Amino acid sequence: QVQLVESGGGLVQAGGSLSLSCAASGRTFTNPVMGWFRQAPGKEREFVAAIRRSDSSTYLANSVKGRFAISRDNAKNTVYLQMNSLKPEDTAVYYCAAGRYSGSYSARDYNYWGQGTQVTVSS
Repeated sequence: QVQLVESGGGLVQAGGSLSLSCAASGRTFTNPVMGWFRQAPGKEREFVAAIRRSDSSTYLANSVKGRFAISRDNAKNTVYLQMNSLKPEDTAVYYCAAGRYSGSYSARDYNYWGQGTQVTVSS
């Protein structure tokens, strides 16, 4: 079992920045990738970013490239999502997740999820 707890969401004006954290505990070594997803009201959950455990390679959705960055601190078992130049369309609940396959960006391949943290970007 893996437990994930997100923090750092909130309200920010367009153009601002937020940093999300995801603290992992449990059998985290069984999951080769950690990711961030988001879900806006009335929309499907979508992939945002992922980072591999083996080499810390990162993958970002096209919609956030150049604005978001994902990183990890293995000593703290924590994954971060730094979000810059935020736009109103970034408003969503952001979820941290642990994936079963290192090359997957599909929510169905992630088997552990945090409770989510709300990010709201005002225009």
